[in-house]
Parts: sequence; structure tokens; C-alpha cells
Amino acid sequence: MSGLPRVLMYSTAVCPFCVRAEQLLRARGVAEIEKVRVDLDPERRAEMLDKTARRTVPQIFIGDTHIGGCDELMALDRAGKLLPLLAGETA
Repeated sequence: MSGLPRVLMYSTAVCPFCVRAEQLLRARGVAEIEKVRVDLDPERRAEMLDKTARRTVPQIFIGDTHIGGCDELMALDRAGKLLPLLAGETA
């Protein structure tokens, strides 16, 4: 990879918000999303809760930045701040 930040998404199998978030990320050129299925791995759900203090999915990280869920991701995109973050630009 060319120094682009890693995209990590905590998700479950049947989560429409996870699907929407992934569609937006793919539309913005993200080729690789590291998905953590918290419905299959309770330890990873506990990890997500520790890192985000949230129980809902998706929980999205771009690099070390916790974006939040699908609504926050879409708001970031509408504000024109998602692409620079995905490009590795610091705010």
C-alpha cells in the first residue's frame, strides 16, 4: 500500500448500516476494509466497546481516527472531510 491509512470496521452479518458504510467507502476509492465481525467473536466486541465506548455497529476507524458509525461517516463525507482523511491528510 502507498501509505494510505488502514480502514477498520467493526460489523455484524446482518447490519444495513454496515452495508451502507462499506458502499460509501468503496465509492470513495477504498479498496481494502479490514472487517471485524463482532457477532462471531465476543472478544472483539469487548475490544470495540473498550476502544469506542459504543455498542452499536458499524464502528469505523480510518487510521487511528475513530469516525463513529454510518451516520458520522456520511456526515464527514457531506462536509468534504472524508476524502482528505482517506488520502492520509491530517486535519
